[in-house]
Amino acid sequence: MGERPEHWVFAYGSLMWDPGFPVAEMAPATLDGYARSFCLRSIIYRGTSEAPGLVLGLHAEAGAHCRGLALRVAAPDWPRSLAGLRARELSTNAYAELSLPLLLADGRRVDALAYVIRPDHDQYAGLLELHEQARIIAQAQGGRGPNADYLFNTARHLAQMGIEDRAMDELARLVRGRLGGTGAG
Repeated sequence: MGERPEHWVFAYGSLMWDPGFPVAEMAPATLDGYARSFCLRSIIYRGTSEAPGLVLGLHAEAGAHCRGLALRVAAPDWPRSLAGLRARELSTNAYAELSLPLLLADGRRVDALAYVIRPDHDQYAGLLELHEQARIIAQAQGGRGPNADYLFNTARHLAQMGIEDRAMDELARLVRGRLGGTGAG
């Protein structure tokens, strides 16, 4: 019985580059049965109620595999880290907090907290085509800055991890074009 509980979080978007909590261990990971997409209208962090932005969400999809990072939080840091995560990720209840099985790059299997989009939520925007996503992302700004920065940071981190995401790369290209070729990317 003397095992210490492990606390893992699956990062597939901004948590990869801005977790906001102490990370004891970081490992590339795959979540089966889910896909990452710009499917959540952001009304706080990357947009406003009047001009929503778009941020990533995980949605269930048969045969899909989402690659990201598993972030382990040390037991003493878990209560405060969990409270911060919930304040950040559940602020409008557009995500469901689930414990899901991850496969780490080193072969370990762990259960991790993941924030999955609720398609029944009024902020769900899962059916927008790429050019509409680019238009929204290029224009939106919220409490954490320009929506485009969120896209560019996520695309850059995926590339640094060797994760190919053609849709994200194309979206970043379209947004840069709308911004006149500028943008941190």
